Amino acid sequence: MESSAVVAADLIDFLNASPTAFHAVDEAKKRLKSAGYVQIFEREDWDLKPGNKYFFTRNHSTIVAFALGKKYVAGNGFHIVGAHTDSPCVKLKPVSKVIKSGFLEVGVQTYGGGLWHTWFDRDLTIAGRMIVRDKKDGCESYLQKLVRIEEPIMRIPTLAIHLDRGVNDGFKVNTQSHLLPVLATSIKAELNKPASTDDSIEHGAANDGSKSSKSINPGGEQHHSLLLQLLAAQAGCEPGDICDFELQACDTQPSVIAGAMKEFVFSGRLDNLCMSFCSLKALIDATSPESSLEDEVGVRMVALFDHEEVGSNSAQGAGSPVMFDALSRITSTFSPDSKLIQKAIQRSFLVSADMAHALHPNYSDKHEENHQPKFHGGLVIKHNANQRYATNAVTSFIFREIAAKHNIPLQDFVVRNDMPCGSTIGPILASGVGIRTVDVGAPQWSMHSIREMCAVDDVKHSYEHFKAFFEDFSQLDGKIVVDI
Repeated sequence: MESSAVVAADLIDFLNASPTAFHAVDEAKKRLKSAGYVQIFEREDWDLKPGNKYFFTRNHSTIVAFALGKKYVAGNGFHIVGAHTDSPCVKLKPVSKVIKSGFLEVGVQTYGGGLWHTWFDRDLTIAGRMIVRDKKDGCESYLQKLVRIEEPIMRIPTLAIHLDRGVNDGFKVNTQSHLLPVLATSIKAELNKPASTDDSIEHGAANDGSKSSKSINPGGEQHHSLLLQLLAAQAGCEPGDICDFELQACDTQPSVIAGAMKEFVFSGRLDNLCMSFCSLKALIDATSPESSLEDEVGVRMVALFDHEEVGSNSAQGAGSPVMFDALSRITSTFSPDSKLIQKAIQRSFLVSADMAHALHPNYSDKHEENHQPKFHGGLVIKHNANQRYATNAVTSFIFREIAAKHNIPLQDFVVRNDMPCGSTIGPILASGVGIRTVDVGAPQWSMHSIREMCAVDDVKHSYEHFKAFFEDFSQLDGKIVVDI
């Protein structure tokens, strides 16, 4: 059995490889392939066999991986852990070129409900994906390329207290005017411009037709040439071959195991890459031994969705048909009987895994007296009578029973009656697919900050709990009788 330190160190590697949802999916793909999972594609027919392991991606920001039990037949259930790959951040606007008071700034828009004041005075860089023109043997194609500039190239500086004496009475961020990262001074950018760069890049002269209209920056009107040069150098292409992109600002400070007792994880994007990592590692380890799927009658699955932080309403979000599509296609591969998918869904179970709020010693009044999740206390089952979480007595019992069997700690959370309650992909999938669901998450502090914090022990507890779920659910579910 791996120690807490070993599991947490693996999480650190995953986090540092995943500055964006695109990179997180890419890292997940690498780990799955190394574990013997075969990539399949939604655009193609699926040839699946019991005992084998597969995965597919959608938009390269959502990934679904599954392992078929050797005793699986159509109509049997799916045992799923679901999480999400996205986190609050600032994303570059379609026209990001801003010049103010002699400085090159980058126009950004906020994504999700971030703690935006934490983005000030951080050493920032840029990462994401680009669509790049590729020419080979006279043929032109367009490729997706992931890009990440490693060094800090931007910063959002705060205003000195001498110019804002009341700032400590309440710092209110205007996300339109205050949250623009500074890239360079105009004079330095001009002096260091490569000789081959046309003067039109920063001055916006009209496109003379020599450059393809498919370029992302015709006439230099949309983005700073300096920024495009940095991106092109990282991607190994010419600036004029960048056709489009989805990029975001990222903190350059790496994720670390820290604290005086080395008991904490300091990192960005713990919500929700911590749960994405724990579920992925649990699936891989629960399906890696040759014998692990011998007696399995169901399908063990992990689904990591994009766009949870903005409501999940996209083609690759949990609100899309991606989950139902996966269940339906797997079932129909083994039988043409369309009624079996309904039977399979009623035999299935979803663990919706999204980070939880740990009790904060400086703000203990923000938690309900009898529901105060603590660090090192294991996963938190989330409850809400108004269905902001999808947990009910049956689903919480199943999750508790697995914990009790393996001596894994477990906690409960209910939001105070006088505070609003957040939500997860749990209610979306429970209502959209009709699958039994329990909402859980590891406790953390500073949720939606650029720099968050959780406990090393809870990373291991989460991984072990998910792994036990995959291994034990089929047998446990057979003992539960509800609709009689």
